[in-house]
Amino acid sequence: MNSLKQWIVRNGLGNVALLALVLLVAFPLALDLFRLNLVGKYLSYAFVALGLVMLWGYGGVLSLGQGVFFGLGGYGMAMFLKLEASDPITTKIQSTPGIPDFMDWNQITALPIWWKPFQSFPLTLLLILVVPTLLAFIIGYAMFKRRVGGVYFAIITQAVALILTVLIIGQQGYTGGVNGMTDLKTILGWDTRTDSAKYILYFVTVGLLLGAIVLCTWIQKSKLGTLLLAMRDKEDRVRFSGYDVAMFRVFAFCFAAMLSAVGGAMFTLQVGFMSPSLVGIVPSIEMVIFAAVGGRMSLVGAVYGALLVNFGKTYFSESFPDLWLFLMAGMFLGVVLAFPDGLAGVYTQRVKPWLARRFSRREKVAPPAAPPMAPPAVTTHATPTLPAGLTGQQT
Repeated sequence: MNSLKQWIVRNGLGNVALLALVLLVAFPLALDLFRLNLVGKYLSYAFVALGLVMLWGYGGVLSLGQGVFFGLGGYGMAMFLKLEASDPITTKIQSTPGIPDFMDWNQITALPIWWKPFQSFPLTLLLILVVPTLLAFIIGYAMFKRRVGGVYFAIITQAVALILTVLIIGQQGYTGGVNGMTDLKTILGWDTRTDSAKYILYFVTVGLLLGAIVLCTWIQKSKLGTLLLAMRDKEDRVRFSGYDVAMFRVFAFCFAAMLSAVGGAMFTLQVGFMSPSLVGIVPSIEMVIFAAVGGRMSLVGAVYGALLVNFGKTYFSESFPDLWLFLMAGMFLGVVLAFPDGLAGVYTQRVKPWLARRFSRREKVAPPAAPPMAPPAVTTHATPTLPAGLTGQQT
């Protein structure tokens, strides 16, 4: 136990351990299943926020199109689930049994060849990671090798999000169109709508999220993390030192895309659908807000930011259906203007110093310990010497 504690302190994972207690103990005990399922959905967005911390906070590259990779991961999982739900027995009333219902409605008579790899679950998991990462590599390599960055890169990623949204909606017969892919009920024959399944999916999401945080922390503490920070602050100096700045940024962009794809896949499993409304410009900007509110330099803060923003979105939309958009905008502007470094900045700049002063004051006020008492002196009595005549001995 002591070795585990020392490892946590040495690697700066105390906040991660506290987050784990909140997610694994406090929320399951305090929330009902409906609210816990909502928290699981919020945590799937936290994967995107983690990626933005690595890309934007450490790499200095702002992407406004992370919804693209979130959607690709979600659609990859949705394609596998949809094919599982479209077996020939279940779809025997269709004109072409064995294909998804929206394909049959659009008079498609055979499963497209690019759908067939998603009939295998292991291959689906691999494609969920590879396809978004490959797309991010193509975009990043084309942009960063030409030294395109800053606001121009942000606009380009927004354009990619818009293009993918239009493509998904326009190819209704192959993607489900504006309605997306719905009626996703089972995975490998396991019903994901049961109460036990919802609990299991929540804990799987939390486990993957904590693993992603540990991995990101390891990268930040490595030489690669130091180079990312150096490139953010002094790009020319790093380039003159002989490092290929473009490829390091490509790595950060690909890594953020992979994390976003994992979040999209977990979102599909927990919610049971995927639609183009989660891919476009608006959700991509919302994902940036998660990282900004939590703190774009803090991994744990990004998770709390995703939870806070989505909780506020749910609460305001339920309590103030006519004003919730204005309240959300006010919350975001208030947090950013008052706390530029997000929730993590509030903790490091205000809460942590206050706690340090409080504990130091307690140490000063505490009375000094009493000195140890000396052992009592042992008194020895000398035996009196009697005259010879009184000793009872004859001389």
